[in-house]
Amino acid sequence: MEDFSKYAHSPAHLAVARRDYVALRFIISTLPRLAKAGEVNTEAESIAAELQADAVSAVIDRRDVPGRETPLHLAVRLCDPISADILMAAGADWSLQNEYGWSALQEAVCNRDDSIAMIIARHYQPLAWAKWCRRLPRIVASAARMRDFYMEMTFHFESSVIPFIGRIAPSDTYRIWKRGSNLRADMTLAGFDGFRIQRSDQTFLFLGEGYSSDDNVVTLPPGSLIVLTHKEKEITNALEGAGAQPTDAEVAHEVDLMSRTNMYRPGIDVTQAELVPHVNWRRQERIEVVGNWKAKIYDMLHVTVSVKSRRVPGAMTDEELFAAEDEDRLACDEYDDVLTVEERKQLDSALLMGNSDTHLEYEELGVIDSQENGSVGSCDNFESNGIVKEKKSWFGWNKKNSRSNSVELDDSKMKKFSKSAPEGSNHKVVEPPNSSEDMGDKTKKGKDKSSKKKKKKGATSELKNESEYKKNLRPVLWLTQDFPLKTDELLPLLDILANKVKAIRRLRELLTTKLPIGTFPVKVAIPIVPTIRVLVTFTKFEELQPAEEFATPPSSPDHFPDAKAKESDGSSSSWIAWMRGSRGAQASDGDGHKDEADPFHIPPDYTWVDANEKRRRMKAKKAKSKKHRKHAAAAKGGSTATQVCEDM
Repeated sequence: MEDFSKYAHSPAHLAVARRDYVALRFIISTLPRLAKAGEVNTEAESIAAELQADAVSAVIDRRDVPGRETPLHLAVRLCDPISADILMAAGADWSLQNEYGWSALQEAVCNRDDSIAMIIARHYQPLAWAKWCRRLPRIVASAARMRDFYMEMTFHFESSVIPFIGRIAPSDTYRIWKRGSNLRADMTLAGFDGFRIQRSDQTFLFLGEGYSSDDNVVTLPPGSLIVLTHKEKEITNALEGAGAQPTDAEVAHEVDLMSRTNMYRPGIDVTQAELVPHVNWRRQERIEVVGNWKAKIYDMLHVTVSVKSRRVPGAMTDEELFAAEDEDRLACDEYDDVLTVEERKQLDSALLMGNSDTHLEYEELGVIDSQENGSVGSCDNFESNGIVKEKKSWFGWNKKNSRSNSVELDDSKMKKFSKSAPEGSNHKVVEPPNSSEDMGDKTKKGKDKSSKKKKKKGATSELKNESEYKKNLRPVLWLTQDFPLKTDELLPLLDILANKVKAIRRLRELLTTKLPIGTFPVKVAIPIVPTIRVLVTFTKFEELQPAEEFATPPSSPDHFPDAKAKESDGSSSSWIAWMRGSRGAQASDGDGHKDEADPFHIPPDYTWVDANEKRRRMKAKKAKSKKHRKHAAAAKGGSTATQVCEDM
């Protein structure tokens, strides 16, 4: 029997606990009505609509109760679909997490309560679209007030012991233009999945002011986000169908996908992070020049990346999931075409070093919940478990023996990278230790304490069918006070692209870490395994004059620094296929943007492709890829058998 007294201060919780639907509907009727898509058109209206949304959330999303449950969490726990439907119709935020780090949708899936899971999934998309439309006028107005600029960022990997890492790891230079309230991002690295890289020579255009072609044949409303794929010369509206109500069949399919694998929640805990400056032999802080800026170098200590795993009854086990992934990886193994036998052994040895401690399996540094930052995606982007598709490391290693290295669930909530504690409470700049021995002693003591805590909580973890994979990271940051943009200015622009571009999402997570006031991380190095790290660097920033004129419009991808890197077999190929034709083609043409025409010009010879055609192509591509893997596995098995016979 539910103890009603603990909900006495929260009318919404109390109504749900009592299953008093009349009272719950009355509470909601007294709240402001959330603005629907298309009703908010100015910045003032956007601010007012956000205040109304905050007032509604303060009532139906409050978590000041035991377990930090929202009323929606409580409805899920009580198996009450009527209350869940009332709350979702009122605009409840399903992505909020309870004290164990799970959202209401994840709880419903883990409980195998498909009726409530379908209710949440049915309401999610229209609510997310309405939220985006409420915020859009404010984002557009904020962007218009910022200075116009051109910026370049690079993503690449490096290793202290693997000289050939540059040949086998994804890299790219992102080129970003901002003018007025319009934003353009050129890239060839769309994302990566394990050692497979998704290459797509494409341009994202956010048209805050709308767009109209010279002949008025093409007209786009303000706030449109379109994707130009240069190889195919095609244009896609990234937000097409974003606000559509999904059909019952689509909702049922999404819930079924979520229930096929266990639930995973990656995150990064920076609540105890400390910045320790690098010093030279004179005990002076080291300074390096990154791009055009002088930056001080800091180690960020006490950063923990984790992936929580929760058992979904009837779903594929972790071992089955990883075994299937290993089979696919082996079937598509193309290392022999790139590395010598000795280089392959060297790579395997380096990766095994990362397995010596607790394993970390996560998707690209821990994916941020895109719904929590207000970004909009389509139902097609729903991951099979509600947040992430599966546990992966950056390169796809550490898949074997992962269960034996799991650590128990810690009751303290692991905060995500974008959900840092208030400024000044989680990051401290400390003096460097007097010697390496001091640092080693502190690290050893910290490990001893953490191991004791893990042992105490073992029984609790087993009862909840939960486990947690942890790994300590020591990122290196190059901080400068001279960068022209402030973090708060850049984040709204990254919000526009974060849900569509994974690498941008990773960058946004980095920038939302609380740093010393007035500093900007112009370079960040994040270790993947002890000997390999990824570097994100802001290499260029140039302020553009508002009246700057451009020459001729770009109609081909030739101006891209990595344009020659693509193979002719498709826009999403393996990193190996890309690498074969791109060695040495990593450098960015720093002055290329000055010779281009209006960067927001849409080439008239490009073809518009709707969302249905894109989905059809995606299904066909997946089917072809699956068929190819089967043939590759069969061929590999046959060749192995032949070799055995020859040896005999």
